[in-house]
Amino acid sequence: MSFSTPIKSRPSVANCTPSRPSYQQPRLDSSPLTPRQYAQLTSSFLSGRRRSPAAAQGKSCIHRQPSSPLRLDSGHPESALTGTGPVSSTPKKPAKKQLYRTSVQGDRFIPSRSSTSTAMSKLESESKASAASSDISSSSASSLSYQPNMTALAYQSSVAEACGLALNTRILAFKPEAPQSSKPIDLRSQYNRPLKPLANAQLRRRLPTSAERILDAPGIRDDYYLNLLDWSCNSQVAIGLDRDLYVWNAETGTVTNLLQTRPNTYISGIKWSGDGAYVAVGLSDGDVQIWDAEEGEKVRSMTGHAARVGVMSWDRHILSSGCRDGSIWNHDVRIAEHKVSEYVNHQAEVCGLQWRSDGSQLASGGNDNLVNIWDARSSTPKFTKTNHKAAVKALAWCPWQLNLLATGGGTYDKHIHFWNGTTGARVNSIDTGSQVTSLQWSTTYKEIVSSHGYPDNNLAIWSYPSLVKNGEIQGHDTRVLSSALSPDGSTLATVASDENLKFWKIFEQIGKKVSSAVGETLGSGKDIAKVMMIR
Repeated sequence: MSFSTPIKSRPSVANCTPSRPSYQQPRLDSSPLTPRQYAQLTSSFLSGRRRSPAAAQGKSCIHRQPSSPLRLDSGHPESALTGTGPVSSTPKKPAKKQLYRTSVQGDRFIPSRSSTSTAMSKLESESKASAASSDISSSSASSLSYQPNMTALAYQSSVAEACGLALNTRILAFKPEAPQSSKPIDLRSQYNRPLKPLANAQLRRRLPTSAERILDAPGIRDDYYLNLLDWSCNSQVAIGLDRDLYVWNAETGTVTNLLQTRPNTYISGIKWSGDGAYVAVGLSDGDVQIWDAEEGEKVRSMTGHAARVGVMSWDRHILSSGCRDGSIWNHDVRIAEHKVSEYVNHQAEVCGLQWRSDGSQLASGGNDNLVNIWDARSSTPKFTKTNHKAAVKALAWCPWQLNLLATGGGTYDKHIHFWNGTTGARVNSIDTGSQVTSLQWSTTYKEIVSSHGYPDNNLAIWSYPSLVKNGEIQGHDTRVLSSALSPDGSTLATVASDENLKFWKIFEQIGKKVSSAVGETLGSGKDIAKVMMIR
């Protein structure tokens, strides 16, 4: 076999010159050998390379053939091809190999793992390997044509069938798909269901959208500072319509005109006694009258105020009255000299007044934006609060937490503040967005209801202490003037300047009633009521 490229012989040992012979790299394109024959020839050269005895010495001056790696662009890792010399009898040593990093022809980034399958990757790698081997065989023997490897295809099909996979699908994904439901899912019922559903659907509380009863209230005065509505413990509702006082019995439905004032005067305030037997009436001329509701007659009249009496509050036999001049008088109705003390700290009309249920403190609010908390044993206020920015008419002591007081401001304030009557600290506040005209605590729930004027003219129910608004009732066309709660704590009566008296069943008794911290002041009934002697 002859070579087209001449190969130089090795120089002798005696000829040690510093110059090195050049080696001409054979060209594959000009060689008549096929790539397979050339690969066999180079492998035989590599295996026949021997090291001379002079290499055992420390130095050698033998000229060595330069190693010329030959890169084959066939898609496989590159092989190092070096020249060779005559075969020597010295023992073989492994030749030094020069490693070359293969260039990566493709990008290994996987843009989407949802389209990746480990089983399919193995099958594809095997198919690529078989394709590469077939390419090499085709390049080695140009006379052979490429034919698909039927064994590899059969193997792929058998593996895919054993794994339960389809050849054209992929199994890996970032997260599994959501299971498909046979019926549509109502997301509203799924996420809005209560944590602990009630056992009985009838126990669910619903706020009314319409009033249970509506009565006419013609001639009522549209005055924010007056208190013209009250509900007794005997289920009698008293309302002042200009000069007349009417009493409506909630049990029988009868209406009685209890009194009519003198000309040029009008009723400015109404308050039932704790036993429900007597009703106190404040007049525009400063007089305070006490009437027996059952007998329909006036028991006594107490004079002395210089201006109208717009608000009153009972504590057993003590009746406190607030005047337009800012003074508060305490009347003992059992004695002839009825005035026993006077509280003076307001600079404007007193429009809110309420005793605590145990009689230890009195709260007052005025048109001077002040809230005073008075101790029953002192004539100076224990606390004076200036947080409101408008007149304070709405006052209410909590029935199940005695030292908790709620106060509501007028148009320029629109806030409800909650106070600790023991320390005088403000514990909570609500911005209602409307003028607050009255406040009523519930005895069934831990809630408070507020009536409002401009701009909403509605009723709002608030939870305490969370201060969450449980609902609103749009009941009147104009501002609500006053409100009163029924003896059982379930129904709220409201009167507005639209001359309508409406009854709302807001606190429907479903569960156990919230117990008050103290008992009834004088009980409920006329037998105990007659113990209080009025002169």
